[in-house]
Parts: sequence; structure tokens; C-alpha cells
Amino acid sequence: MIFDTHAHYDEAAFDGDRGQVLAALSDCGIDHVVNIGCTSEWIRTTIALIDQYDWMYGTAGMHPEYLEGWPAENLHVVREALAHPKMVALGEIGLDYHEEGLPEKERQFAWFEEQLELARDLSLPVVIHSRDAAKDTLDIMRAHKAQEIGGVVHCFSYPKEIARDILNMGFFLGIGGVLTFKNARKLVEVVEYAPMDRLVLETDCPFLAPEPHRRERNDSRFLPLVVKKLAEIKGISEEEVIRVTEENAKRLYRME
Repeated sequence: MIFDTHAHYDEAAFDGDRGQVLAALSDCGIDHVVNIGCTSEWIRTTIALIDQYDWMYGTAGMHPEYLEGWPAENLHVVREALAHPKMVALGEIGLDYHEEGLPEKERQFAWFEEQLELARDLSLPVVIHSRDAAKDTLDIMRAHKAQEIGGVVHCFSYPKEIARDILNMGFFLGIGGVLTFKNARKLVEVVEYAPMDRLVLETDCPFLAPEPHRRERNDSRFLPLVVKKLAEIKGISEEEVIRVTEENAKRLYRME
């Protein structure tokens, strides 16, 4: 069965039919979903979802895009949420330099560092978001010995050289719909290079739907399209991709 390691089913895009979408997942071969709680509000809604669905798990953390107006002393909200028995990781956390108007770098650095140390204290893996910030992300991961913490760089988008450094720290790479895009040559090279036992599947839904559904609302039912592409690149069966990535996801989130 397929394990979706990174989803946002509490996004407003699902408000009209969330229940129907989630009820349909098992019939499409999806047996585990991790919903990402990355603001104080989404932490609350993630807890509501994981309490409702046996096969859904959660994370809690502060996304770099949403740090404004969120004082560092409020880290206790993340800590308290992670006490829930179905919380499997701290995240998503990290750095985002993609566009103007995002929180200043120093603020992003401070939150990233604080949350890495919280994950260490709680013996939890981390879900890392890194966009146009490869060098600083790696520098902070090295400074905080992230290899001792473990986790995944989700929606991996950097070249093979960065993948090598991330893999050398023992992290997993999150692979989703972007792999199917016509301009995904760089990611295809990463997938060719990376060991199969270090790749996990994700949707990042409702974002980044695979071809031929690009720009539509994404959900876990589209993951077989990513499985098919990954199998083609690796020269293995789709069944093998599903089996190995599910095993990887359970190791990532320490659910074995």
C-alpha cells in the first residue's frame, strides 16, 4: 500500500469535500497519510484529523513562511502538540528565500535552530522545508548535527550535489508530483542517483499535482502516477516502488 508522507488535508482547498476525498483513499491503495501541522492553527486542525482517522498521523512545527508575529517563546505550542501519541515528527521547519516579503533570514535561522534542538530533545525526526536556501540549510543542519536527529527534506528540488550531502547525513528525500513534470530533469537525475531505500513518496497536497493533472488540486489518489514514473526511472516494478517506499516511510517516522 502507498504511504503519503506529506499532506495538507486541512487546507481550505478541501473544505468542500474533505470527508469524501479521505474516505476514498483506501480504495486507491493509500493506507497511511501524514498531515503536516506547520502553523498554530494547522497544528490544531491536524490533531483533529489524526483523532478522526486511524490511518492518519501528524507533525507539528513552524513553517518558515509563517513566522511573523509568532514569538519564539511560543515554541511550547509545538512541544505540547508533539506529546500527542500520533505525532510522528517535528515539521515542517527550515528556510525559504523564494520570494520577497518572507520573514527575514535571521528570524528563519533562529526558528530552524530552535526546532532542530527541540526535535533532538524529543527524539523525533524532522521534516525540512528548504526553498532557494540550500547552502544555509546545509550549514545549519551540519552545525546542529542533524545526522543525529534524522528526518526528510520534503519536496526535494535541489541538484544531485546537494542530494549527496543530504543523503550523507542519513536523511530521506521526499519525492512527489514534480518528478512527472516535463522540466524535472534535475530531479530525475537525483532520483537516478539516490538509493531506493532513501526515497519516500509525498503529495504536498493540495499542491503540486503530477502530470497530467498539473495545476489541478492534488490529493493522495494521484500518487500512483508518481509511483509509475519512479519505477520507470529506477527500472523496477511499481509494486517494488510501493513496497520499498512504504518501508522507508515507516523507518523515517519510526513506526516500525
